[in-house]
Amino acid sequence: MLRKLLFHNQSKKQLVIALIGSLLGMVFLVLSIHYSIIIQKFGEGTDVLGPNTLIVQKKVTNSSSLNLTKTDFSLKEIEKIKAKEFVKDIQPISSNNFDVSFETSDPLVPYFRSDIFVQTIPENFIDVNTTKWKWKKGDKYVPMIMPREFLVMLNTFMSASGIPQISEDLVKEVSFKFKVWNNDKTEKFDVKIIGFTNEVSSILIPLNFMEFCNLNYGNSKGEKITQVLILGEEGRFGLVEEMLKERGLEPKNSQLIVGRLKSVVGTLFAIIFMISLITVFTSLLVLIQYIQLLLTKNSYEIRTLLRMGYFEKSLVKIITTNFIRLVGFICLLSFFLFIGVKILIDEICIKGGLYIDTGFTLGSVIGLTIAFLLFAIISFKIVQKEVVKLF
Repeated sequence: MLRKLLFHNQSKKQLVIALIGSLLGMVFLVLSIHYSIIIQKFGEGTDVLGPNTLIVQKKVTNSSSLNLTKTDFSLKEIEKIKAKEFVKDIQPISSNNFDVSFETSDPLVPYFRSDIFVQTIPENFIDVNTTKWKWKKGDKYVPMIMPREFLVMLNTFMSASGIPQISEDLVKEVSFKFKVWNNDKTEKFDVKIIGFTNEVSSILIPLNFMEFCNLNYGNSKGEKITQVLILGEEGRFGLVEEMLKERGLEPKNSQLIVGRLKSVVGTLFAIIFMISLITVFTSLLVLIQYIQLLLTKNSYEIRTLLRMGYFEKSLVKIITTNFIRLVGFICLLSFFLFIGVKILIDEICIKGGLYIDTGFTLGSVIGLTIAFLLFAIISFKIVQKEVVKLF
């Protein structure tokens, strides 16, 4: 009865406009939060490197081929790059200063041997579980991360020899050895593969093992820094890429593509997020105006009800509940619309070769819940304030 008395003769046009604006704003809001999270996760966990990380070296030119210019990094150059505000961190990649070969040491796998070069990357740049990425003298084996192209080469050799090829999981169970030597001595170490990477062309070993071998088997030429790891700020990849061009530096092309993709799409959804916030805020203002207008038009009825003995809290509850139900329905509808649009976008991405995570993100649900709670709290506060004025 009270609901009919307060709402039966009210114009619904302003309310419908506010609710439609809220619906569109919330759908865009949830979409922008969801895909911002998905894009930031894109490319993580598939390789050794963490997000926004580039392996960089100097471009080889005719002058560097003639030894007129250097292709290694000085400590001064590294410090200049680190000073840039869009560079979170930069670390040199340590390479072997000793002779090393890699060979199979398993009766189930044919003998294979190759001279190689090895490198090491600081643990904070490695996007894999580093609990096995440890070594100290006397350990049973040296943990190693192998480039996938090396596994391809190994399988090509085995195929040409008429031997069955091995998968990534199986090769982790195979025994290998490092042979390390200089002019005076030779030593062999058992090796276990703990992971694979597409981003690094060399075999990766722990820093402690690199330091041990450089100290005991290193030559007199000294170590040169030919590659560095650059960790860029999120959303500022364009500035990092511009700096690389200015300094004649080049990363691996696949890293560049992923970085550009994350930067462009991340910026796009940041813009959509801002637009959705403005839409939701505008809809909230329209809804507030509608509530105020409704209470003003029904001021006589509300005063009369209060004088008849109706509690202030009861009237506030009835009016607020009506709006909360409407907003709750809009939030629920916007979530279902979000699911439909998400399925469409995911299909477009997969057809285009962009294999993103098609699951749901907790952040999108939290964003929608916060929007609903804000609408509910603000509606309650305004109704309570206006009813108290009329008492």
